[in-house]
Amino acid sequence: MSDVYAVRRGQLRDRCAAVGSAAALVSRPANVRYLAGGAPPGAVLLLGPGEDVLLCPRDPAGDPSDGRTDGRTDDQLRVSPLPDSDGDPVVAAAALAGSSGAESLAVEEHHLTVSRHRAMGSVAPRLRLADLGATVEQLRVVKDEEEIACLRIAAEITDQALGELLESILVGRTERHLALELERRLVDHGADGPAFATSVATGPNSGQGRHRPSDRRVEEGDFLSVCLGANYRGYRCEIGRTFVIGTTPAEWQIELYDLVFAAQRAGREALVPGAAYRDVDRAARHILDSAGHGRSLAPWTGHGVGLEIDEDPQLTPAAMGKLDACVPVTVEPGVHLPGRGGVRIDDTLVVRPEADGGPELLTITTKELLAL
Repeated sequence: MSDVYAVRRGQLRDRCAAVGSAAALVSRPANVRYLAGGAPPGAVLLLGPGEDVLLCPRDPAGDPSDGRTDGRTDDQLRVSPLPDSDGDPVVAAAALAGSSGAESLAVEEHHLTVSRHRAMGSVAPRLRLADLGATVEQLRVVKDEEEIACLRIAAEITDQALGELLESILVGRTERHLALELERRLVDHGADGPAFATSVATGPNSGQGRHRPSDRRVEEGDFLSVCLGANYRGYRCEIGRTFVIGTTPAEWQIELYDLVFAAQRAGREALVPGAAYRDVDRAARHILDSAGHGRSLAPWTGHGVGLEIDEDPQLTPAAMGKLDACVPVTVEPGVHLPGRGGVRIDDTLVVRPEADGGPELLTITTKELLAL
């Protein structure tokens, strides 16, 4: 994998050189992870003008960070712990770049605070700071097969955790209790942790996006919406399913579920290389809008996943750009009826050309409307 990280850093270096910057400072944690393979919390990556250096904070006890490392750091990188426990790796990186002869340094302005930006200027006043923008995020959009393999395992873990929950007794248990149990099961099956805060929503809460679990207890006849995902080696997936508790679904529940299912299927089928982001959104949104639910829909149909649970591309009505192959995304339409509840169906898929079988579905838990 060291060669993979070296290639990624080379791509970033080429892009920086194209805009006249011989050095770059990457501070956003997911971007550091992408380029370095792993890093202690708070570490930053300085590329050039000489060697590439990972600068790590030192804890008050004198050890780099606190012993935790997010992934395995590329052994081709020089790791430099700061000598001062109060030192800021960003400021130290600027000083190092200035002393190494760099005239300009591209930084992630969208991640830096104003005070850190000023501190960098004070330690290296002759160093011109340029904006790196979302360059690394753009490099991260298309995944290699190693990354997709991690996402596939994350999805398998998530399916296992959800499947086990569906076999247990649910009536009388609280949303909060079920969410905690799901997160425990994710870890039991090999996840590093949840990909995001698990959402369990019952009855009138069901169908809401990222509902925060409450002490409401599951009742017979409820819709139960669950949204969860595993974090495996830094890569995160998402699945959302809706079920009915303890009885045959009511007619309105069947109709609403079938509508959301049709919208979700349309969104999945639109995932082809070259498809416009907005067209994927439109494929799902049109079905729900035509049924009279347009005003209550979320502003997106889906989004990219990877080292973060919400990354580019964004599948929204105004999104610009087109899908490439090997881009993992979610398709997650939903409808919530105030006071009654609703339906959400979320999947994580990888965009694949039709010759390779079309979009690869990673989250395979059934999408039937089950009565649990």
